[in-house]
Amino acid sequence: MNVSLFAGAILNGLVTGMLYALMGVGLSLILGLLNIPNFAHGVLYAIGAYVMVSTVKTFGFLAGVLAALVAVAVLGAGIEAFGVRRLSRVHPDYILLLTFGLSLILTEAIILVWGPVGITSQPPSLLAGGVDLGVTVYPKYRLAVMIVTAALVAACYLFVTRTRYGAIIRAGIEDKDMAAALGINIRRVFTLTFATGAGLAAFGGALMAPVRGLQPTMGLDILPFAFVVVVLGGLGSLPGAILAGLLVGVVQSLMTAIWPPGADASVFALMTLGIIARPQGLLGHR
Repeated sequence: MNVSLFAGAILNGLVTGMLYALMGVGLSLILGLLNIPNFAHGVLYAIGAYVMVSTVKTFGFLAGVLAALVAVAVLGAGIEAFGVRRLSRVHPDYILLLTFGLSLILTEAIILVWGPVGITSQPPSLLAGGVDLGVTVYPKYRLAVMIVTAALVAACYLFVTRTRYGAIIRAGIEDKDMAAALGINIRRVFTLTFATGAGLAAFGGALMAPVRGLQPTMGLDILPFAFVVVVLGGLGSLPGAILAGLLVGVVQSLMTAIWPPGADASVFALMTLGIIARPQGLLGHR
């Protein structure tokens, strides 16, 4: 592998890794509060991409990305308020079935609304072309995606760890009953956190649409990798999700450059080795 190809693979891995980190942060927030995996998280990513493509021609790229974030955040709030909340007092398996069923229903809804054929999306003209980095020429748009997602992931981490509302979220994750006893409206926290996680997934889908294109099953395709990031980083650990996302993205990209058929398998092999070596995750707690 020459230097240019290696540098391109590393950069592609960082772009993909920041996307996985963004997905992992949103999934970790929901998992930490509800103590269940959200199987609908992937399809929310897909809906974000499709909403962006539907609005970008009329309102522009930035407005399309923001529309995707807001629309899917509202959808996520609705799922929590009218679905997850009503099942919270019964066995958790019902919530698992709800989110799994929603992932299939919403995937079929994408096919009904936008059709079964894939859609291509173009980056904004301002970010067309490439940048000469010395060792390789890399697309401007992918560099912009890397920077924006890195800034958003960092902002999410600082929000959760340094703000008052972030402390409320962490209190809800640690002990929901105690937080409620202290006067915190834990249901509102659940709804807003679910909406935030959904919005982060949609934001990632909207940004990656010009990179990967759109397919109705794109949400189902990315969901396993999002769960790999959460498990490898440590269940409920935001720093772990960020670190694992970058690691998974770089490993997958390097394997794609070296031996493409083994790219996806390398991710799951990495997770398996990580669980064996450190069952609680890279930055998780037992």
